[in-house]
Amino acid sequence: MKQSTERILTTHTGSLPRPDDLLPLLYAKERGELQDQAAFAARVETAVTEIVRKQLDAGVDIVNDGEVGKISYSTYVKDRLSGFEGEGSFRGMLGIPDLAEFPEYGQRVFGDRPFTMKTPACTGPITYKDKAAVRKDLENFKAALQGVQPADTFLSTASPGVISLFLRNQYYPSHEAYLSALADAMKEEYQAISQAGFLLQVDCPDLAMGRHIQFAAASFEEFRKTAALHVEALNHAVAAIPPERMRLHLCWGNYEGPHHYDVPLRDIIDIVLPARPAGISFEAANPRHAHEWKVFQEVKLPAGKVLIPGVLDSCTNYIEHPELVAERIVRFAQLVGRENVIAGTDCGFSTSAGTSRVDPKIAWAKLRAMTEGARLASQQLW
Repeated sequence: MKQSTERILTTHTGSLPRPDDLLPLLYAKERGELQDQAAFAARVETAVTEIVRKQLDAGVDIVNDGEVGKISYSTYVKDRLSGFEGEGSFRGMLGIPDLAEFPEYGQRVFGDRPFTMKTPACTGPITYKDKAAVRKDLENFKAALQGVQPADTFLSTASPGVISLFLRNQYYPSHEAYLSALADAMKEEYQAISQAGFLLQVDCPDLAMGRHIQFAAASFEEFRKTAALHVEALNHAVAAIPPERMRLHLCWGNYEGPHHYDVPLRDIIDIVLPARPAGISFEAANPRHAHEWKVFQEVKLPAGKVLIPGVLDSCTNYIEHPELVAERIVRFAQLVGRENVIAGTDCGFSTSAGTSRVDPKIAWAKLRAMTEGARLASQQLW
């Protein structure tokens, strides 16, 4: 993992606005109605090249494929894993506690979404059945990188814990057994990404968002125990990959909502830091979590760890002022060391295809503001 040794490097969380003409193809694929698989594959390939160039044009240092070929950051795995033939049971956004408390707002914001992703349940043994899919991801990204030289590259993938959050277990005798099976199966994808030479990013909203979704009715201690179990499963799955070749994304849910039931970072940081990935990406810009930089006044960053705080809010169409971005970066750098900070985003700008409330053109403008803010911060720190 490249660190900020001469200036503050920039990156993002993973998903970026997908081209408009790709969205109908992704929806058709999700519904099982895709008529021309070859045309879909060809458009994803060109879209990856386009998205890499856009990142570099915006000044982003550490780039990825934008997740353009995936319907979402977590449920895409149902097409790559065996065992998911059951009927889904995820309640959807309107059922989560903070939105349920404000139903009129929830209906206004989330009740008009015409497209629903499939969230089938696990009803049989889990194996990694579609190795061609991850190979195609790697081939597309490698092709897109021809002729360009970003500072570093990464690919995102779902953690065992977040898969268990959205794709419910109806087969394994316990949550522990389900996690273990997911970890063993996803190891195939994790190792393929790492062996291809890319940083592996594992998305872990289960460690934060899981508190007010999957484990809203559990006690706080029960949630902490389960979160620790999820980290243990992740560590098992990535045991063969060097920590410095990985990063973890921590998230409380990439949606504009009350978020007043979000678990504080202070209450879970001791569970997150033992995870093997060296990089920790987390929300640090939105109104519910922007104050949590103070956690690192008390918590010492372990040797080898790198913080990737969000300096852009991924749920608002405000374009952050570069001076605010710089202020956020410098604040973290003064606490943990400038070389241990990479500027990032709170979450993705298109977590699920076509669902972002942030206008695509504004999303790219926000990334350019991050680049300028990192330049200003670098002037102060070097």
